[in-house]
Amino acid sequence: MRQPYNYNHQVHQSQRSAFAALFLVLLPIFFPNLFAPLGRASPSLFSEWNAPKPRHLSLLEVALHWKTPIKQVFDLWSPLPNQGWKPCIDSADTPSLPERSQGYIQVFLDGGLNQQRMGICDAVAVAKILNATLVIPHLEVNPVWQDSSSFTDIFDVDHFINVLRDEVSIVKELPTEYSWSSREYYATGIRATRIKTAPVHASADWYLENVLPVMQSYGIAAISPFSHRLAFDKLPVEIQHLRCKLQASGTAVLRERTDDTEKGRAGKFVVLHLRFDKDMAAHSACDFGGGKAEKLALAKYRQVLWQGRVLNSQFTDHELRNQGRCPLTPEEIGLLLTALGFNNNTHLYLASHKVYGGEARISTLRAMFPLMEDKKSLASAIELAEVEGKASLMAAVDYYVSLKSDIFISASPGNMHNALLGHRAYLNLKTIRPNMLLLGPLFLNKTIEWSEFQHAVINGHKNRQGQMRLRKEKQSIYTYPAPDCMCRA
Repeated sequence: MRQPYNYNHQVHQSQRSAFAALFLVLLPIFFPNLFAPLGRASPSLFSEWNAPKPRHLSLLEVALHWKTPIKQVFDLWSPLPNQGWKPCIDSADTPSLPERSQGYIQVFLDGGLNQQRMGICDAVAVAKILNATLVIPHLEVNPVWQDSSSFTDIFDVDHFINVLRDEVSIVKELPTEYSWSSREYYATGIRATRIKTAPVHASADWYLENVLPVMQSYGIAAISPFSHRLAFDKLPVEIQHLRCKLQASGTAVLRERTDDTEKGRAGKFVVLHLRFDKDMAAHSACDFGGGKAEKLALAKYRQVLWQGRVLNSQFTDHELRNQGRCPLTPEEIGLLLTALGFNNNTHLYLASHKVYGGEARISTLRAMFPLMEDKKSLASAIELAEVEGKASLMAAVDYYVSLKSDIFISASPGNMHNALLGHRAYLNLKTIRPNMLLLGPLFLNKTIEWSEFQHAVINGHKNRQGQMRLRKEKQSIYTYPAPDCMCRA
C-alpha cells in the first residue's frame, strides 16, 4: 500500500522541480537586472548583496585594536624635507602673442575628468604650436555615467583665459561666421575641417604639417578624438613649460564647494583615492572573495564589455596577485594604512565614485577608520542636489580636496593618481604609492603575523612617499614634471 504513496510523492517532487527549473529560466526575462551584467553603477543581487567575509581576518583583528607608536605617527605626518627642486615653468622673458592668429582650433575631449584635464593642457600647447586661437574645449558626455558636466561647470573660464592671456589666445565661443562648426555638425557626416587621424602622441611637426594647412584654408580646424594626441618628448622647452604651467595652476577647480568640504575635518588629514569600481574589478580578473556567484557575474560583465579580450583572464588569481596586478580591496587598503601608521583617530577623506559592492564592501575600512568622510557626508542636501548627475564635477571636488591634503594615497594607479602625483610634486607634498608587487604576495600569505606584515609594509614604502622621480622617455610630463618643468634649487 505504500508504493502509490511513493509514486505520487515522486510525481509531486518532479512537478515541483519542473516548476523550479521553469522559474529559473523565466526569472531573467522578467527580472533581467538580477542576472544581466548590469549598469556599471548598479549593484548585482547575486554578487554584491551579501558582502564577502574579511579575507585577512587575523590581520584585521590586530589592526582594529592596534595602537600606533608615537614616533611612527610623528614620522608619518612630518612633511617631506626639501628635495632641492623648484618649479621653473615661468618664462624668463614676458611672452607676447603674435599679432595675427592662423585660425581657430577646436578639440572634443572624452574620458573622465583627469583625462580631460590633460587634454585641456595639450590643447593649449597645440594652439601655441600652431599660433591658433583656442575655443574653450568641449567635454563629451561620459558614456559610462551619462555625465553632463560642462567646462564651465568645472573650471573658472575667466581665470583660465586670464592665466594664459600672454601665451595663447582663447575665446569662449566661435564668432558668428564659424557657428556652424559644432559637435552636431561633425557627427552627421565627413567634414573637411575635422581632423580625426591625429596619432597618439603626435609630434609638433605633425600638427604643423597636417592641421595648420586646414586652418589656413578654412579658418578653423576641429580635432576629434584628441585624448593623448601630443607627444611628451622632443618638444620645444617653452611648450613643455606651458603644459606644466597650466597643470600646476589647476585652472581654479570650484573653490567654493571644496572649501566647504574641507571644513569637515579637523587638523591634518589624509585622502584615500579608492579605485575599486566594477569595471576595475571585472577587468582585473581577480578573485575578491564573493564566491562562484561573484566570479560568474564579473565574467559575464567582462564578456559584455570587452568580449573576453582581457589579458588577465589567462592567469590564475594566485599568479595575478604575485605579479601585483589585483586592485586593493577596501579591507586591504585599510590594513596597509594601519601598518603605515594611520589609526582610528585619523581624519580620512574618501575620494571615490562608485565602490564595487557599495557600503557593504566599505564597512571593514570604516571599522578601521571611523572618522572617515566623503563629499556626500560633508555636503548639504542642497549642495548635493546641485551636482546630481555630474560625475566630473564631483570628481573635481575630490581632486581639489586631494590636492590640499597633508597626505594622499591612491589604492591603484590611474589618471587621478598620475595627475595628483605630478601636481603635488610641484608643492613637495607627501604622496604615498602602494607597492603592489610587495602587497600582492603579502596578502596571499594567510599565516603571516601582524609584526611581519607591518615590518614589510614600512620598509617597502620608505621611498614611495613623494620622493622626486625624473621623467623617462615616453613618460607623461603630467606625472613626472622633473626635469622638464622643475629645476635644481
